[in-house]
Amino acid sequence: MDKEHILALRVMRLTKPSMLMPISLSHVEDTNSSNKIGDLGSGLCTEQLLSLPQSFGNIFLGETFVSYISVHNDSTQEATDVVVKADLQTGSQRISLTQPASRDVLSPENSIDDVMRHEVKELGTHILVCSVSYKNAGVQNFFRKFFKFQVLKPLDVKTKFYNTEPHEVFLEAQIQNITNSAMCIEKVSFEPSSLYTTMPLNTIDDQSTYESQPYLKPKDTRQYLYQLIMKPGSISKAFDKAPSAIGKLDIVWKTALGERGRLQTSQLQRPPISHSDIRIDVKSVPSEVVAMDSFKMSCQVTNCSERPKNLSVSFENQTNILWKGISGFNLKKLEPKCSTSVDFDLLPITPGLLGVSGLRITDIEIDRTYEFDYIHHILVHAVAK
Repeated sequence: MDKEHILALRVMRLTKPSMLMPISLSHVEDTNSSNKIGDLGSGLCTEQLLSLPQSFGNIFLGETFVSYISVHNDSTQEATDVVVKADLQTGSQRISLTQPASRDVLSPENSIDDVMRHEVKELGTHILVCSVSYKNAGVQNFFRKFFKFQVLKPLDVKTKFYNTEPHEVFLEAQIQNITNSAMCIEKVSFEPSSLYTTMPLNTIDDQSTYESQPYLKPKDTRQYLYQLIMKPGSISKAFDKAPSAIGKLDIVWKTALGERGRLQTSQLQRPPISHSDIRIDVKSVPSEVVAMDSFKMSCQVTNCSERPKNLSVSFENQTNILWKGISGFNLKKLEPKCSTSVDFDLLPITPGLLGVSGLRITDIEIDRTYEFDYIHHILVHAVAK
């Protein structure tokens, strides 16, 4: 207790104990006899020991900071109009952790006790500020104490995007444990934005890929994959030149002794799709065909520009696969960000894995031709004899 005050302030962080490293016991040989005093302890190792926290220590981002605060009257005098406050000062804001606790009269050997909880959402230095005001014999008194602790990042999250279609993107998330101890990854999920629907691709035979390995060792990394498809009413936004928000990752984890934490990323941004004014997408085609047997390929032609286009379609035949039909036919007028379907007939000449090339689309108004080669590959079998 501070000698200047009749009240004593005690603050303790409530947390689970940590594990101590095991200690090896080596035997000691009695040099005066043939007995080995340490025979019973030879090769033994103590069980892992629990260590109670000696200070506020560090806390990980996403954990819940829990602290116990007690103001005790250690004197023989009464304290009146007692008010206890606790605030948390971060790098960007000051947060009130509790409603001010008050007591009209705090008699000797009595105390005001409270437990504070706060989910930590910022990295860096945090300072717990506890203040006490009271009256003693009509004199106003005030004091406060500061408790500093660091908030560290437990996981490193990296993301990659793979654009396959204007309306479809695959998200790969790499999650690495950057702490010094193993942790249990309880849940990893993706919350899509209003523009997308999502399908996780992290199961095999309806079982989670990591179900048999719930713990993530220090410095180890896991990968998660998600397929995101734009909702029908939002597909036009795929052509925006600015990045679009696709959603955020939600990760729930536990330490070895059950301390739970939760991390949620900020909104992930899909990079703009790089494309020409005209885009070709193959919508349907056989997976395998036979040489000298024609097949049909259905494509979607999209106007990705900002103005309407009048287009014509022509072909340049290759040596191993030929286009069938009239070259130089016109499509209907395509408005900006709109598409039309076109069916093509092709004739494979030779067997093998052949690339479909030679499709040419011309913007009639500006006389500009867009060349589309290797828009698809198809397996061609030899003619059966």
